[in-house]
Amino acid sequence: MKDITKKYTNGEVTIVWKPNVCVHSEVCFHGLPEVFNPNEKPWIKAEGAATDRIISQVKQCPSGALTYYLNAEVEAEGGVAPAIDAESIVEPLPNGPLLVYGNIVVKDAEGHETHKNKVTAFCRCGASSNKPYCDGTHVKIHFRDKPEQ
Repeated sequence: MKDITKKYTNGEVTIVWKPNVCVHSEVCFHGLPEVFNPNEKPWIKAEGAATDRIISQVKQCPSGALTYYLNAEVEAEGGVAPAIDAESIVEPLPNGPLLVYGNIVVKDAEGHETHKNKVTAFCRCGASSNKPYCDGTHVKIHFRDKPEQ
């Protein structure tokens, strides 16, 4: 699968979207539809809200498909995005993915390494078409942690 990264800016903040990581939780467009609207092209309009509102909404992305950086910080660092430091936390979501917060390296069966930061959502249902990552299929197949009794 091709690793696509798209960037959208309002001049102050740049929103970075990685569609292959997205679990389609819809948190972004339910929380800030004036910026995130999947019915329009482009679906992200960074000029649609103030920078602080954008940052607040992007931080709620459960998969880490949406991230951001402040353009002034990148410029001050000579054009290099700031390093992201975070402790690692593992959280299984009820009836959903396993979220890993922090900087991690994911190694595939062939030994290829992918560096992840912020939040990475791993499949727990076994039905994702983007393993080891969650693609939201758990919702379609009604995955449950425990069988209903």
